[in-house]
Amino acid sequence: MIPFALLAMAIHRWPMLWRQGCSFWKLLGCGHNGTFDLQPDWQQWGLLAVWDEREDFDRFYSKSFVSKWWATYATEQWTILLEPLQSHGRWNGKEPFGKPNISTYTGPVAVLTRATIRFNKLKNFWSNVDEVANIMAAAPGYITSVGIGEAPVYRQATFSVWESADAVKNFAYNTPEHAEVIRKTRQENWYSEELFARFKPLETWGTLNGKNPLKNILK
Repeated sequence: MIPFALLAMAIHRWPMLWRQGCSFWKLLGCGHNGTFDLQPDWQQWGLLAVWDEREDFDRFYSKSFVSKWWATYATEQWTILLEPLQSHGRWNGKEPFGKPNISTYTGPVAVLTRATIRFNKLKNFWSNVDEVANIMAAAPGYITSVGIGEAPVYRQATFSVWESADAVKNFAYNTPEHAEVIRKTRQENWYSEELFARFKPLETWGTLNGKNPLKNILK
């Protein structure tokens, strides 16, 4: 099914470009290790989309050419609906999730970290991320993650889900390896553009690597 996936990355741009009710979207490749990865996983692909209303998503999911394509050719699908809680930075010059600042929410949290890496900083970036990726998977409160990218090597992102915002903060700032990467990011100016966003998971269905990571967490 890999040829159909590669074909989809090319032709699905047109129906998404003209999709009503969708203010932002990205067709994404995935890495092997649940985070940034130089080696792509040719069997796993993603779509990130921002919808004006729930009805717009429902119409897309039930009737669109894109969703029917994946229903026909994919062997596994996982869908998660999210509400933005906080978002800082830009993606292709846009603020796709607006500027929410909701700090009163408690519960499981999804996190998106995305960056365009400067070409002269690629070696520095890739020499630091593998160790952090391995530590993240064993961090307290970690549920799951997917490495995603809109372009090989230099436009990379990680989507992760955690039991709470405190678990995210503990990993980000109290893990020495990750704190060091954050320091180097700022000091050495790795990124020409970056975005960090947190979300409240609303609904999820399907499976990721054989199971729904949030099956017993979302009520």
